[in-house]
Amino acid sequence: MGDGQNGVLRVGFEPRLRLAFRGAKIGSDAGLLVYRELDEAMRLTESAADELFDSRIGRNIYRSTVALLRQSVYSRLAGYEDVNDAHRLSIDPVIRQVVGGRARTKQAASAS
Repeated sequence: MGDGQNGVLRVGFEPRLRLAFRGAKIGSDAGLLVYRELDEAMRLTESAADELFDSRIGRNIYRSTVALLRQSVYSRLAGYEDVNDAHRLSIDPVIRQVVGGRARTKQAASAS
């Protein structure tokens, strides 16, 4: 995370994302962005996802293993223990940014 001008920071994994500290107007879990930046630098979830076997087949695969793993890890880091909050988190702007991929423009995965 680099320092910016006028109190605005940017993260390396998504250069278009600007962090301006104005309270919890958009999201209260913005601290997850620091974890995501560390994850990106160390390739933690990508390495872990490479070791997981994905038995899904066909054209109905909407989310990558990396995205699903990130959403699971980051939701737990934010204090959510299970999938009961998956629908609400799927539209949370901070979760969508840390999950990355399609979640940035659409929404993250929700409970089936």
